[in-house]
Amino acid sequence: MTMNNNYSRKQSVLMFPWLGHGHISPFLELAKKLSNTNLFDIYLCSTPANLVSVKKTLANNSITLIELNLPTLPELPPHLHTTNGLPHHLMPTLKKAFDLSSSRFAKILKNLKPDLLIYDMIQSWAPETAASLGIPCVVFITTSATMAATMFHLYSYYSKGIAFPFPTIYFRTYEYKHVHEILESSANNKKDKDRVLGCVGSSSSIVLVKSFKEIEGKYADYLSSLTGKKVVPVGPLVADPCQVELKQNSVMQWLDTKDTGSTIFVSFGSEYFLSDADLEEIAYGLEMSNVNFIWVLRFPKCERNVKLFERLPLGFLERVKDRGLLVEGWAPQTKILGHRNIGGFVSHCGWSSVMEAMKFGVPIIAMPMQLDQPVNARLAVEVGVGVEVIRDGNGLLSREKVATVVQRVVVGNLGEVVREKAKKMSVCLKEKGDEEIDVVADELLNLCQRANGNVNVAADDVGTKGRLAKTKSDSFVMDMYRALTEV
Repeated sequence: MTMNNNYSRKQSVLMFPWLGHGHISPFLELAKKLSNTNLFDIYLCSTPANLVSVKKTLANNSITLIELNLPTLPELPPHLHTTNGLPHHLMPTLKKAFDLSSSRFAKILKNLKPDLLIYDMIQSWAPETAASLGIPCVVFITTSATMAATMFHLYSYYSKGIAFPFPTIYFRTYEYKHVHEILESSANNKKDKDRVLGCVGSSSSIVLVKSFKEIEGKYADYLSSLTGKKVVPVGPLVADPCQVELKQNSVMQWLDTKDTGSTIFVSFGSEYFLSDADLEEIAYGLEMSNVNFIWVLRFPKCERNVKLFERLPLGFLERVKDRGLLVEGWAPQTKILGHRNIGGFVSHCGWSSVMEAMKFGVPIIAMPMQLDQPVNARLAVEVGVGVEVIRDGNGLLSREKVATVVQRVVVGNLGEVVREKAKKMSVCLKEKGDEEIDVVADELLNLCQRANGNVNVAADDVGTKGRLAKTKSDSFVMDMYRALTEV
C-alpha cells in the first residue's frame, strides 16, 4: 500500500449495513480490506443475531464489532433481528424495528465519534444523524451498478415511459411485479424508494458500489449521471473460502469423489425460499439432467419441523442418491465453488453469488426469482458467463428447460463458450487483485482529512490519487473485454 495518511493516527470508520446477509457480507469484506491497509480503524455495527456469524470469520482480524439492539416487537424476537431465515411477511416489521433503533444508533455515533460513516441504502436516518454531528458519510450500494442504475432510472423515468438506455437489461413481462415493488414497496409508512433516494442524496460526493469497471463501467457511468455522485467501485469483494466445519466435511468429501467439472452447485441464497411449484420443477429437472449436483435447501425459521423428503417429489431422494447430495440449511459456498469438480452454479443471481461465480470461474445457470436478480441474470448473460433458464409467460419454471440448460452448460458442446468465458473471467479477476481498494481507501482518507479541516491534503496534492488510479492501465479494461469476447 503506497498511500499516505497525513495524520499521526488511523482514521476511524463505522460501517453500518442493512440487516440482510447479502448486505452484511460485502460490508464485512470491505471492512477487512480497509483494515488491511493499516490506514483505518474499522468498526462494524449490526444486531447480535447477525454478529454471531460475523464473529466466526474474524479470528485474526482487528475489526471491532458493535451491537445494535433493536426494540423487541411482539412478533419479532431478537433471534429474528436479521433477514436470514426471516419469513417474508415479517420484513416490514423488521424495517419498523430497525427504524425504531435510530436513537440507539445515534448514541453509538456520539460515543464513538468516528471520522467517517459508511452506511447502507435503507436507513436514511443514519446519515442525517451523522451530518448533525459533523461526521462525513458515504453510502455503500451492495447491489450491482447495473441494478442501481436500473432503480434510479425507474425512479426518474418510469412514469414518463422512457426506456432504460441499455436494451440487454430488461424485465420480462411476468417480472414487472418487481418493478412495482421497486417503485412502491414500503414499511413503517415510508417507501423504500424514498429511503434509497435519501441515503444516496445524503452521501458525500462519492457513492461506493460493489462492482468493477470491466463488466459494469457503462452502467456505473449512467448511475453517476442519474445521482450526480462519483461512483467508486470497490471490486467483487468475494470472501476467501472458509474453513469447513467438521459437520460439513462430508460435503467436500462427497465432491472429491466426482470427476472434474462434472457437478453443479444449486443454491438460492439465504433469504429466498422456493415455492412448491419451483421446488418440484427444479427437482425433476435435476433428475432428468443426469448431472451430479449438490443442492442446498432452506426453509423459513418458523418452519422448524419441515421434513426434507416431505417437500420433494415422491421417491426423488432414492432415485438420485448416487449423484445428488442434498444439504439442508447451509453449505460452504465459496469452498464448493472453488472446487475443481464443480462445473456449474444453479443460482438465483443474488449479486454476491454472481461475483463468487465469476471469481471462481464457474458458469452460471440463472434462475432469477425476485428484486435485483433478473437484472443480475441478464448482466451475467450479457457478459457471457451465464445462461438463463427461461420461464413461461406466467413465470413458471419447466423441468425440461431446467434439464436442458444444465446439460448444455456442464457437458454440451454449446456450453463450451460460456465455460471458457467463465474461466477467463476468473483469470482476469486474479490479475486485478484488490486494485479498486487502493482507490477507495484514497477517496475515504481524503474525505476524512477534509472533514477535519485539512484542506491542503487533497488526494492530488498528496500525490497518491493519480498513481493509485493507474495501478492498472486503461488498456487492462480493453484486454479483459477482448478476452471475454474472443471466445
